[in-house]
Amino acid sequence: MSQLPETGLQLRSLLKASGVLELSLATEAVTPPGPDEVVVRVEASPINPSDLGLLLGPADMSTARVSGDAAHPVVTADVPATAMRAMTARLDESMPVGNEGAGVVIAAGSSDQAQALLGKTVAMLGGAMYAQYRTVNVGACLVLPDDATPADGASCFVNPLTALSMVEVMRREGHKALVHTAAASNLGQMLNKICLKDGVALVNIVRSPQQVAILKAIGATYICDSTSPTFMNDLIEALVATGATLAFDALGGGKLAGQILTAMEIAANRTAAEYSRYGSTVHKQVYMYGGLDTRPTEFNRSFGMAWGIGGWLLTPFLIKIGAAEGQKLRARVAAELKTTFASHYTQEISLAEALKPEIIAAYNRRATGEKYLINPAKGL
Repeated sequence: MSQLPETGLQLRSLLKASGVLELSLATEAVTPPGPDEVVVRVEASPINPSDLGLLLGPADMSTARVSGDAAHPVVTADVPATAMRAMTARLDESMPVGNEGAGVVIAAGSSDQAQALLGKTVAMLGGAMYAQYRTVNVGACLVLPDDATPADGASCFVNPLTALSMVEVMRREGHKALVHTAAASNLGQMLNKICLKDGVALVNIVRSPQQVAILKAIGATYICDSTSPTFMNDLIEALVATGATLAFDALGGGKLAGQILTAMEIAANRTAAEYSRYGSTVHKQVYMYGGLDTRPTEFNRSFGMAWGIGGWLLTPFLIKIGAAEGQKLRARVAAELKTTFASHYTQEISLAEALKPEIIAAYNRRATGEKYLINPAKGL
């Protein structure tokens, strides 16, 4: 194994009380591993929407300015005054970024579990992954198959476990089919593969004919384009066919959540035995797990009284089901890493490249089919 380096670069996000976001590369000491810890040379970490919330926050990136040098750039951008009220808890605290990543274990603690990982390629969950080196507990590591690269395993926690958990929520809450928005995303494609393999009916909502084509190519059955003039009719017919009464919404804002509930109500009433002025007795649920649409959420209560809209996040759900059930989900991800849970990236960038304004603008678009991978080891 290579000698443990003393320091490494780490991407930091700082929101100042003055209303300025500052992104920089900090030189941090590499923490030697404790008995149950390992040091990983990080070689791949994806930029997920959940990472952008911390990395860029509410900053107006059209105001971005660059200083420093090519190896240590500093990007600053203004934050609208109206957004500062919600940011009190993170003001003037330099924060590391990156929920998940993968790399090679270059040092290990004294325990048998840690020593067993020495030289292995592992995926990690635990934050601060936009860094050249990461010291983590062995419990945060997932050993990748021998033929897998760090890039293969970089996205094997957030999106795969979220997709698997959606199906698990469906089963635990007594639903029989699912609806998913922004469905042509990396996560959405994984969810389709899971549902196809497990025999679960899935209604996909997308925003363009191009996204319809993406899902048709992987075998999706029910696809509704929200930009089509026949969208509501298409959605209702898909809900009648599948009986889906549970939706996971990645957008959050706008009218889509209400449209889904309305369509579920119409579909439920197609088979109702009798009329009720309170609407159908079938419970209809929409969970918002993302905020791709930053507008206020709007809906007309045209879907009876048996409904719910709420937030949903992966980590609280994993805590709720317990370590043993969570490990079953992780084991499935490892077993199907290059099939069901394969990820594809638009571009691999270094830490310094991640702070170039034109690249920030590209990954901040959050466009379907465009996913960026940071390789902190690039250029070492």
